[in-house]
Amino acid sequence: MKNMETNLVYFDETGDDGLIKTSSETFILTSIYMRSENWQKNYNQMKFLRKELKDKYGFHVKAEMHTKHFLTDKDPYRKYEWSNEEKIEILKAFTLAIADLDLNCINVIIDKNKIKKQDYAILENALKYNIQRIDNDSNGSWNYMIITDKGRIAPMRKTARAIRAYNPIQSKYSHTFKNQPISGLIEDILEKDSKESYFIQICDFISYFIHLYYKCCVKKNDLPNRVGKLIDKKFIGSVMATLKKSNTLNLNANKSNGYGLVIYPK
Repeated sequence: MKNMETNLVYFDETGDDGLIKTSSETFILTSIYMRSENWQKNYNQMKFLRKELKDKYGFHVKAEMHTKHFLTDKDPYRKYEWSNEEKIEILKAFTLAIADLDLNCINVIIDKNKIKKQDYAILENALKYNIQRIDNDSNGSWNYMIITDKGRIAPMRKTARAIRAYNPIQSKYSHTFKNQPISGLIEDILEKDSKESYFIQICDFISYFIHLYYKCCVKKNDLPNRVGKLIDKKFIGSVMATLKKSNTLNLNANKSNGYGLVIYPK
């Protein structure tokens, strides 16, 4: 019997998973996944990037890349006293490095303005839609383990366990549903501090740019003030285009969206 290949999946999010819109109007859950045999190569490439950024800009190798805080000039990034030009170059370097990795990415957007039910489970639905598409991509040819940032592990584990047994999928041709349990996920969802994981930091980077793209380029809202002092919509568009051109984004996650973005409620 042939051994099945295992993929490693990492998750992180942008926004909060509460129904109140005052803190964030969207919740974006991003996953990246890679064949286990590509993990070391991908890790080495990110480690090389961080060494380059240390040599060129003094950016400490072990310092976490938290994209929102980086863009809004919060600690610990303020102490570096980078110019805007230098910060732009760091963002470009991260984008190009991610695009060069051997991995795929799925992004689920929960738009709170579209929610009608008061009991809508934002995190649970976002996770379910994301895992469903990872499972679809595997198509039984590989299994996968999920690693996520700390903070939401209990509801995520509960959701993942539930869809192993009951995962109703609507028919493409009617309003009927069939039970299609998730079959590729092995083990419970595991947690790891984002400070200790380049790959969770990559999820954070992509997730925040998906948030900015949806907010400014789809919904046509203004950039957050502090973000707008550093980048514009054109820069966001270039990040998205780079990730698409490199086949980082799984476009099959939603074939009706140019970037494969999965947007709910419909």
